[in-house]
Amino acid sequence: MGVAELIQAFDPIGDWRFYAVAIPGVVLLGISKSGFGSGFGSLVVPMLALVITVPQAAALLMPVLLVMDLLGMAALRRDLNVRLLRFLIPCALAGVAVGAAVFRFLDVRWISAILGVVILLFLLQRRLQPPRADAPAPPRWLGAVLTVVSGFTSFVAHAGGPPLSAYMLKLRLPPPVYAATLAFLFFFVNLAKWVPYAWLGLLDVRAMSTAMVLLPLAPVGVWLGVRIARRISPTRFYQLVQLGMLLTACKLISDAALG
Repeated sequence: MGVAELIQAFDPIGDWRFYAVAIPGVVLLGISKSGFGSGFGSLVVPMLALVITVPQAAALLMPVLLVMDLLGMAALRRDLNVRLLRFLIPCALAGVAVGAAVFRFLDVRWISAILGVVILLFLLQRRLQPPRADAPAPPRWLGAVLTVVSGFTSFVAHAGGPPLSAYMLKLRLPPPVYAATLAFLFFFVNLAKWVPYAWLGLLDVRAMSTAMVLLPLAPVGVWLGVRIARRISPTRFYQLVQLGMLLTACKLISDAALG
């Protein structure tokens, strides 16, 4: 296909209401990908679902996520926990495979409701039983299960952060290490989603054209997130992570209830 054909095929969404939601959403996603990789970014697909369908939102975010992953990896590469990443990647990819296999049969509302309730129960448990400095690390089997769930929810709604954070928060990692490990993990997760998304027919011309319009916002959000992650105290960092998880849970449950 030549340049003229590419220009002619370029067909982004033209509704201003979409961009009123998408522009702040993409910036928020960039901040989440590089700084608060658990909560706030999972709000973006539910936000976009106010103006387009969930599958459309998930598809058009794919190129944006890939660029954000690369930027976040470059900025945080020195803080990566390689040993933890090697443990997480196979589990997350298993979750992606499950999501791809059952996607056609899923009711997104039920997934939203279940994920929202699980997040609220986790936050309630942390509220009733605050973590102690001398508390042992969570068992690896729990990390494996939650990472599989994370890969699954990432595939169906780009909402992989909250399930994984239920495990990662208990590891009490420094904020840059936490952010770096998630940035590298979700690079592999998002890369693995391209072929199944294409197989399912989600990657159409309009989705890719709209992604190209939103792509310049990716570095803005990532830059903000990296600066915040390196300057904020661990206590405040994890408070914001949990706030993001709470808002995500409330939005997921409300979407499921309202249909």
